[in-house]
Amino acid sequence: MSKRRVPSPQWLLVLPALALLTVILLVPLGRSVGRSIGAPDWTFEHYKALFTDGVTLTVLGRTAMTAAAVTVIALLLGYPYAYVMTRVGPRMRGLLMVIVLVPFWTSVMARNFAWILILQRNGPVDSFFQLFGLDVVLYESVSGVVVAMSQVLLPFMVLPLFSALSSIDRRLLLAARGLGSHPVKAFWRIYWPLSRSGVVSGVILVFTLSLGFYVTPALLGSPQESLVAQLLGQRTTQLLDFEGASALGMLVLVVTLVLVAWANRVGGTISAIGAVAATRTEGRR
Repeated sequence: MSKRRVPSPQWLLVLPALALLTVILLVPLGRSVGRSIGAPDWTFEHYKALFTDGVTLTVLGRTAMTAAAVTVIALLLGYPYAYVMTRVGPRMRGLLMVIVLVPFWTSVMARNFAWILILQRNGPVDSFFQLFGLDVVLYESVSGVVVAMSQVLLPFMVLPLFSALSSIDRRLLLAARGLGSHPVKAFWRIYWPLSRSGVVSGVILVFTLSLGFYVTPALLGSPQESLVAQLLGQRTTQLLDFEGASALGMLVLVVTLVLVAWANRVGGTISAIGAVAATRTEGRR
């Protein structure tokens, strides 16, 4: 007769966290799913309306383009920054890390109102372009939203990149240089593949966070160029279309989960704070 398997007592420590997640996440999510399918009538008309109302697809496309632009800017700025962090001494690395973490220590409203002052008419950016005879006002435009979101989300790109780049053995590059490889070719054939896990994780993390941004587009953007989070807010607070808003939220959630699953498969596991547990096996081969 086989012995009955008794759960380990350490699993009891997980129960409070699971109970909290169930109450504040799973229960509201389940209610949203029920509303999106029109329970108890069980209809998918709300999902069908997302693709036929002539507005949702435009907003989703604008949101995807904005998130892609923010991701590209964050990658172009974050990769060299993370690389420099791996090359400097401990004291300078700590200073650079503090600079990266400053956005986390600053109020969201304070950051956005600061960007309003910078980007508005007759602000520093507008005055700079006027020196060259250009009339460029980024306030209440998608371009201004992209600039502000890139600054806010840059740490979420730098942290995974720094985690991945700091694990790369630089002696591999020295060995390639010793064998006559050009520095650019050595970077592309050796350094870049080893850092790809951090790149993929940072890209997916920034992109998915950009999809659901609300405060920055609401304050710096224009109602005529709203993003998906603003559309969700409008449907729930002004139109009281909770069923349509639930369907739109579920669609965004599915897209996000697909992207995160792909990132975990290709580039490593993304943690909650933006670090990446990069796979080390390929680096040792």
